[in-house]
Amino acid sequence: MGSTSDTAVEGIPDSSSDVSHEHASSVSDVLAAYDTDESGLSSDEVTERLETYGENKIERQEAPSALEILLDQFRDYLVYILFVALVLSLGVGAIPGESPRYGEAVIISLILVGNGLFGFFQDYRAEQSIAELQKMSMPSVTVLRDGSKVEVDATELVPGDIVFLEQGDAIPADARVIKSDSLATIEAPLTGESTQVRKSTETVAPETPVAERQNMIFKGTDAARGQGVAVVTQTGMDTQLGDIADELQTTEDERTPFQKEVDDLGRRLGILISGFVVVLAFIQGVVTGTDWFTLALLAIGLVVAAIPEALPVIVTFALALGSRRMLDQNALVRRLPVVEALGSVNYIITDKTGTLTQGEMTVTRLFAAGSDHKFSELQEHSDLSDTDNPVADVLRCGVYCNNAEQTEDGYTGGPTEVALLRAGHQVNISARDERTRLIPFDSDRKRMTTIIDDDTAYMKGAPEMVLERCDRLRTENGVEELTDADREQIEQQSSTYANDALRVLAFARKQVEDPDANEEDIESGMILLGIQAMIDPPREEVKEAVADCRNAGIQVVMATGDDKQTARAIGRNLGFDDSKVYTGSEIEQIGEDKLRDVVRDTEIFARVSPSHKVQILRILQDLGYNVAMTGDGVNDAPALKSSDVGIAMGIQGTDVAKKSSDIILQDDNFVTIRNAVREGRTIYDNIQKVTNYLLSTNAAEVLFVFIGALIGSLFFQEEFSATEGVVLTAVMILWVNFITDGPPAIALAADKTMPDVMNRPPREPDESIIDKTILGMTAGTGIIASAAFLPLFFFYVGADPAEFILAQTVLFTALAMFEIAMVQVVRREYNLSIVSNRWLILAVGVAFVFQLLILYTPLADLFDVVAIGIEPWILIGAALVVFLVLIIGYQRLVLRRFGRRDEFESVTTTESD
Repeated sequence: MGSTSDTAVEGIPDSSSDVSHEHASSVSDVLAAYDTDESGLSSDEVTERLETYGENKIERQEAPSALEILLDQFRDYLVYILFVALVLSLGVGAIPGESPRYGEAVIISLILVGNGLFGFFQDYRAEQSIAELQKMSMPSVTVLRDGSKVEVDATELVPGDIVFLEQGDAIPADARVIKSDSLATIEAPLTGESTQVRKSTETVAPETPVAERQNMIFKGTDAARGQGVAVVTQTGMDTQLGDIADELQTTEDERTPFQKEVDDLGRRLGILISGFVVVLAFIQGVVTGTDWFTLALLAIGLVVAAIPEALPVIVTFALALGSRRMLDQNALVRRLPVVEALGSVNYIITDKTGTLTQGEMTVTRLFAAGSDHKFSELQEHSDLSDTDNPVADVLRCGVYCNNAEQTEDGYTGGPTEVALLRAGHQVNISARDERTRLIPFDSDRKRMTTIIDDDTAYMKGAPEMVLERCDRLRTENGVEELTDADREQIEQQSSTYANDALRVLAFARKQVEDPDANEEDIESGMILLGIQAMIDPPREEVKEAVADCRNAGIQVVMATGDDKQTARAIGRNLGFDDSKVYTGSEIEQIGEDKLRDVVRDTEIFARVSPSHKVQILRILQDLGYNVAMTGDGVNDAPALKSSDVGIAMGIQGTDVAKKSSDIILQDDNFVTIRNAVREGRTIYDNIQKVTNYLLSTNAAEVLFVFIGALIGSLFFQEEFSATEGVVLTAVMILWVNFITDGPPAIALAADKTMPDVMNRPPREPDESIIDKTILGMTAGTGIIASAAFLPLFFFYVGADPAEFILAQTVLFTALAMFEIAMVQVVRREYNLSIVSNRWLILAVGVAFVFQLLILYTPLADLFDVVAIGIEPWILIGAALVVFLVLIIGYQRLVLRRFGRRDEFESVTTTESD
């Protein structure tokens, strides 16, 4: 076992010692050994044990500290290049006749520190956001404290706690089972076996291997069936999972597809710029005789100009910001890559109960002994507790065959079981006998059975699944044989209720001779009592949300466990096409080729099990769809894992479903799915804006330097030979990237959702963020900007060094103004005005003010620039107007050729045809 605390609480065995054999000890001995009983620990005892044993969590690889995050900002090859430039700036003073370039050294140092701090704050905020999201997704557990059931965070468990487990719960700690109602777990994380392991309270031999200790449950596994109560024996690193914790440290942070794309882009640009450097070095070294130091700085300038070093940091910022926005709308993102995936979702398979409906069941009708009853009328007889009639028997069965509970704050449990329990309580029927056995509900059997201490077995479930287990019927005259006519009457009444959008359950009972008999014997020869029908009204806002998704090119399908009529009625109310409704059993009978057409053309599936959902999912994925799927049960885990975006319910969802999902809906509402898709598209758009902006402006910087150097070397040899021979210094480019690029790019990442974001089709799943539109804009922007602004440099350049510095200053200022203007050029594609983003206004203002400070304060000496008069500003303004006219015209051509709006119009037309 893992290490334990050096100081143990008195009376509790050291879990690492050889005498700790809870599996070989009786329940009473284990409770005594841990100084607890079936009423649980007191708050004071819990506090003491928490101090001794620590929190119940596995010691995973610690998140990086603030210092580590800061130092990590300087472990980048671009930073290494800047360090080389810094050393060159200072080291050139060692060459005879040369002096150190202190100004350049100061600027490079400031940019290194500034870039480092910028990256640090963004990465630190992202780490904090991820940590907060992980904390919020931490499972809770029901435990006895001070004699009462309470729900606590799983990290607060201590040895000796009494925990309650149900189907779908994640096992929070190693524990000894002290009560089992058909409890079974899946222990694949420990054993690799995915089969269910039945749990009991019986002792086993001390030498029994861990995998065969059927009276123990283990942290990290899941309750797949039944219910149970257990006493916690080990927590945290002392658990069996703690023993293999080191293996968990090998997992690396998952990078999003775009982050990988940016890495690949950096490598490709590095190769391209290396070619540029070789060409320029040859031309300037041979033609103009430029010194090696200037050539080195030129090479550094080209590399800095080409590589969008801020892009990875800003992408992380955009993803973290987006996940926070989604959380504000009740969508908890468990993995950052899913934020990108949301933008390509084009099919949603959703549950009905609680997602499309309100999830608040109310019993409205009841059928017993051949008569239909309105429950509101039955409530007039407020006390049916001692009544021996068919109606009371149906309600009593609903109370006993139930896992819901009444608490001081109301009711806890699933909406169906809460409705049944509340209905019984409203006519004063409550459970007076203790349950002795549970045969739990599962998605295949679609029924549940309990046995109470007078050996009465109560069953509830889907009408067809209960009817097949019954051979007798409760009538006004007692118990009679269940005839075919009786079966037909029950089926017809169930269908009538279902057509009114009611959920229908049938109820049965019998006396059992042997409560420990096998399930088949227990659940046969039952007496049919009747049916209850419940209404779960559709959420009013869902119909609009479904329509929004369809308008966005996303097909929405309802897959429910309800019967065909109920599914059709609810679907019709919410705008689903109810002309075709297929059940799970019908799906099983359809051939594979025809099934593909059925799945593609059907919007409502009824009486489906999780295995049917997986089958539907795989067919859609084979057809090329990117599918988001909802789920809440244990058996939904495979579908959630296999889907492109798995969405678990936060209220009704099991821990197993939540662990298997990418997103957790904290309100179980389909509207939140629509909002998450909208936010995902917004994030994707913002990342594309940032990418377009940075690549386009960097391309212009590269061409300024490259084309300027070529023209200067070939046609202005005298002017270039008398100077350093570069149109923009590395320091100027660094400054523009840091101040003029950085803040606006961050502001772009925070752009709000566009009004038409849900009027466009989903992007293709394999579509690159750096698409043809961005590549076209990148190439065109560099060429057009060079044509518009480089003439300013050659207009002012001269053989006098002062004239050369003036020319550099004018081009430097023109570059800054170009990049400020380029922000809005990029946003034009999305029909956004500059006033729609106050952060962008602030960022542009800051960039402009800093440019003025450099020109008209002593900072000018650090950059080797001079103050410019009114004439250069007029010429810069004129060049900017020329650039804007040309780039907007070019942008229209690019959008007409590659833009997605025309693509959407063609898709809409095709579908409407």
